[in-house]
Amino acid sequence: MQHRRSGAWQGGSYRRAEEAAMGAATHGEMGRWRGASKQAVCSWQCFCLLLIASSALLYTMSVSRSFCHAENRNGFGVKKAAVAGEAEILLESDGKGQWRGDVRELETAWNRLCFGPPPEMLRMALFVKKWPVGGVPGGLERHALTLHKVLADRGHDVHVYTISADGSTPGDLKEGGLHVHFLHPNAGGGFDYNLAWEKFSEGNRTRMFDVVHTESVALPHWRAKEVPKLAASWHGIAYEVIHSDVVHDLIRKPGEPRSEDLQKTMSERLFRVSEEVKFFHSYNHHVATSDFVGDVLRTIYEIPLENVHIILNGVDEVKFRPDPVKGAAFRAEYGIPANASLVLGAAGRLVRDKGHPILFEAFSEILLNHTDVYLLVAGDGPWGDRYRELEPYAKMLGPMTPWKLAEFYNALDIFVNPTLRSQGLDHTLLEAMQCGKPLLATHFSSITRSVIVHKDLGYTFSPNAESLTKALRAVIKDGKKNVRKKGQKCLEYASLMFTASKMGTAYERLFLCMKDEKYCQYPLPTDCPVQKSNYF
Repeated sequence: MQHRRSGAWQGGSYRRAEEAAMGAATHGEMGRWRGASKQAVCSWQCFCLLLIASSALLYTMSVSRSFCHAENRNGFGVKKAAVAGEAEILLESDGKGQWRGDVRELETAWNRLCFGPPPEMLRMALFVKKWPVGGVPGGLERHALTLHKVLADRGHDVHVYTISADGSTPGDLKEGGLHVHFLHPNAGGGFDYNLAWEKFSEGNRTRMFDVVHTESVALPHWRAKEVPKLAASWHGIAYEVIHSDVVHDLIRKPGEPRSEDLQKTMSERLFRVSEEVKFFHSYNHHVATSDFVGDVLRTIYEIPLENVHIILNGVDEVKFRPDPVKGAAFRAEYGIPANASLVLGAAGRLVRDKGHPILFEAFSEILLNHTDVYLLVAGDGPWGDRYRELEPYAKMLGPMTPWKLAEFYNALDIFVNPTLRSQGLDHTLLEAMQCGKPLLATHFSSITRSVIVHKDLGYTFSPNAESLTKALRAVIKDGKKNVRKKGQKCLEYASLMFTASKMGTAYERLFLCMKDEKYCQYPLPTDCPVQKSNYF
């Protein structure tokens, strides 16, 4: 086990020289790599693409190797000793379906375990770039609010350092144990991490925080070095985007030139991954929000196994739940005939990255032979106008609040997520499952290894229109009765894995473990038995 730093710590003084040196490299969302001249990038393009392919091959080999040794792992993904005395078995069955051991050695999602009430209360700090205020919150904002509200409701003292998502500057918010400290945006209207660090340091001097949590790089890596009891949650990493770039290149129409932006992006991406691998080690603990990202962090990013923790996203099970009455009312509100053979739905930004070009093409093809199939699209963006060409079979709904989204999901027979970005774990998939709806989603590893883990839960397709069309035809052939059965299986699985309370208690145990190693053991006397599932 790697040595862990312990003891009290205080916010250090500013390291202005280091920040100045690192400023250019970390400007923007994650610090885009600034390459040499455009001419140099073009000259290296073929070499970079070769490196990307080699990197992907190496990862495939590493994953294949882990599967080849699956017989040396127990059901929770923890390595067993091949020979008695060779290594301690840190997670073992007690013969009654209960598991025990050190959770830091768990190689699969913590959501599979059942954590009881917290043995002590913690004082926590969160750095997140935006907090939902007004309008319709984005996925990361909803995640941060859902998670930290659960933690506050469980009795913890949670302090959030952020800016409002709508650009306003509201006063600080206090709701029970949740304290949201709204900061003024920087000159560009973004999150001012220097100001956030100042405010955090003031609070830490008043009463020391037990643990610190940062959503992605809201707390920059050079600051993270100063915080030993820190966990960073990753909702997308640069390595995943390489696959997305390849997908975007492959869906070009015959004769369509590769854009300059795509050429530059594909050339630069590997260098960005390299930089990310280097600075990720500044963060002590890493939360991967999908099983796939957990593997990448351990293999490609070389993060020690005991510092990588897979905690899948969860959604509010009170908001998102089956409600056939509201679903029927929603259909009537938007003019869906009662005798529609199938109602599909998609939600999110209507942009190319989200896969709307292939959904538009595939649904257009389906309408040639099936005029009793309907598509509801929640969200806004450039592709909204294209979908209006398919009215009345396609219905544009615009952006929706979470409560209205719950009605939307309940109106569907199946939820479609055609994303072209293999990055993170989309909340819409989990929300639909919690409403008892099966899924039709892109066959990306983050989805197939964490969400659609069995054909009982839905359908997958390759990220192109032809494959999506084939999958849609399979859904139509299966019919409503079979689709409804898959929806019920989705609800059962989501209730075990993707609730806000499941996610919240998993993070809580991680934070307790970071504060005191005695809480790293599972089960504690207050923990609950693991519920059985056919899918793990």
